[in-house]
Amino acid sequence: MTGYQTSTPAAEAISAADRVRLYGPEFQKDPAALYSRIRRQYGGVVPVLLDGDIPAWLLTGYREIHQVCQDSQLFARDTRRWNQWENVPEDWPLLPYVMHNPSVMFTEAGEHRRRAGAIGDALSAVDQFDLGAHCERIADRLIDGFAGTGEADLIARFAQQAPLLAVAKMYGMPDSEAPALVRDVALSLDVGPEALPAYVRVQEAMARLVAVKREQPGADVPTAMMQHPARLTDDEVVQDLLVVTAAAQQPTANWIGNTIRLMLTDSRFAMTLAGGRGSVGQALNEVLWHDTPTQNFIGRFATRDTVLSGVRVRQGDLVVLGLAAGNADPHARPDAAAGALGNHAHMSFGHGEHGCPYPAPEVAEVIARTTVEVLLDRLPDLELAVPAEDLVWRPSVWMRGLESLPVVFTPVHVSGPGAW
Repeated sequence: MTGYQTSTPAAEAISAADRVRLYGPEFQKDPAALYSRIRRQYGGVVPVLLDGDIPAWLLTGYREIHQVCQDSQLFARDTRRWNQWENVPEDWPLLPYVMHNPSVMFTEAGEHRRRAGAIGDALSAVDQFDLGAHCERIADRLIDGFAGTGEADLIARFAQQAPLLAVAKMYGMPDSEAPALVRDVALSLDVGPEALPAYVRVQEAMARLVAVKREQPGADVPTAMMQHPARLTDDEVVQDLLVVTAAAQQPTANWIGNTIRLMLTDSRFAMTLAGGRGSVGQALNEVLWHDTPTQNFIGRFATRDTVLSGVRVRQGDLVVLGLAAGNADPHARPDAAAGALGNHAHMSFGHGEHGCPYPAPEVAEVIARTTVEVLLDRLPDLELAVPAEDLVWRPSVWMRGLESLPVVFTPVHVSGPGAW
């Protein structure tokens, strides 16, 4: 594999024994406790080993994350800059997160502004009131599928499906194609043998969509991107639609699932569960602080030797953004126990030039908030079917989401099928 740098040593003075393993039992058991411990031990810049014992730096300090995100010239996004490519095996499980592709994810400087600007403008054209109404219909239809049973796994039957069905609407996709897209995106984000074939199918679906929109433009995101003054090629639109699709699916699904879990387990929210609407917004924000869907983000790459918070970082070193750790930094939130009401200064959507482009966070919140509100309105006596401590988090260093969320409720008669 080749890149900008292949020979520069990455912090060679630090041995593997001195590095924290960002995988394994300790991390899986309680990542928040691990972040707190290593922040106290190392400060805001921690030497870590990724799965496969690949060295990197994890930012656990709010200030350090802000600094790196703000300085895109010193800490760039193109993964070809990485100085560890010669040590990365071809079957490395994290390869999909760092393998360079021609999408907006890995562009820099003016090219990134061109591509990200087109995405932001296309999302700005989305009528959020219309999107909210459509999300209500999506949530109702999904709930209709299990309302009469009195029990459900809200991850598989609800949270994992709602975001992409909303995205399909924003893309102007036919309703008939939405279920296959939901299935294939979920498979493509997994680490199983079906991930790559599913990703290929999603890419083919985006290419077909762009071809259709080229012939039949509509009031939708792909058309807005193709007609944007940035003059994106069809290949660029396909690649960037794939990025938007992936970013909208798993993080938003986990945001929904983590919020429902919080409202079913935390007395501050459970006491108003029957009413629901008065506390959903607070619960959504609380999750972004304490159980943010994107725990860590890979990453940034130093463009030259530098010093970050007193730590020597070599040219080409990988810097992982510890978003969950930064949100919990006591220097940023000395009174975290007071709650997060009204405080939106979290790092959950990133920051700076490569942060989630406006208004993507607002669009995601419309989807998440509407979905949770409809659920609580439809099933007001919802409660966990298992003890809260028995809920299992997915084993991922990047995402924070539940394997399942089994609930019980009073069965509700559904008179007939709804409409998207």
